[in-house]
Amino acid sequence: MTLQQLKYIVEVANCGSFNDAAKNLFITQPSLSGTVRTLEEEIGFDIFRRNNRGIEVTVEGREFLGYARQVLEQTELMEEKYLHKTQQKQLLSVSTQHYMFAVNAFVNLIHIYGRESYEFALRETKTYEIMEDVQNFKSEIGILYLNTFNEKILLKFIKEKNLVFEELFRTRPYIFIGKNNPLAAREHVTLEDLEELPYLRFDQGEYNSFYFSEEILSTVSHKKTIVVNDRATLFNLLIGLNGYTISTGFISNQFGDQIIAKPLLEDDEIKVGYVLRKNHVLSKLGQMYIDSLKKVLYPDIS
Repeated sequence: MTLQQLKYIVEVANCGSFNDAAKNLFITQPSLSGTVRTLEEEIGFDIFRRNNRGIEVTVEGREFLGYARQVLEQTELMEEKYLHKTQQKQLLSVSTQHYMFAVNAFVNLIHIYGRESYEFALRETKTYEIMEDVQNFKSEIGILYLNTFNEKILLKFIKEKNLVFEELFRTRPYIFIGKNNPLAAREHVTLEDLEELPYLRFDQGEYNSFYFSEEILSTVSHKKTIVVNDRATLFNLLIGLNGYTISTGFISNQFGDQIIAKPLLEDDEIKVGYVLRKNHVLSKLGQMYIDSLKKVLYPDIS
């Protein structure tokens, strides 16, 4: 097994095509295919499954690619530090559901870190992809929630992916609405109060199961539903259409008083936490991010 082979398979996975990868690597397609086949024979399983539509990464290949990317990243860092004599960049990647407190903690971390050179990544993405990102070493930390409905299923996936869940906090369900929403003056709301309002939720893509929804009560039917992919769009629609979404109740002061949270009278509890690879020891930056999260969530606790 060589670094060149690892570079080749990562390029194939990134391109989704042997032909495109060969062009980027400036080699012939048969040469690339032969190199990949030699590696697959050496490790004893297929990394890619070839079909009429192109290629698909196998289950074993997905895990192998995660390790390959990590090896290449570490090699690049060593080359920068010891061959090119440049200052080593510090790396941290976090994948999260669409939580503003996760963004605020990330901002605070960067202010605290204060170095001239770093490479950080914050991915607001889908629930299943959060677990895959951590499993495949794309992110060190993944932030998501559990509740009575999804907990058994998600913990099963978390265990199968050799991850662990660490709880950050628990909260009752809230709705987010615009300050001019007809329900803004209420102390709390019920599902019946929300029947005529547009309901906004985040798209979960291929894994659009009730269990992977970012919003609790995912099996409840709605007269009006709008599916979005990003938080800014969701908040703009909350304001512009007097819509609502269901979340944790934590709102950033970035929106001033434009978005408000109201308790939703439902007998449920949300457990927000983060997933890590099993037996993984947090990096210094990873621990700094978790500490920053806790300060955002519990500002009165030193």
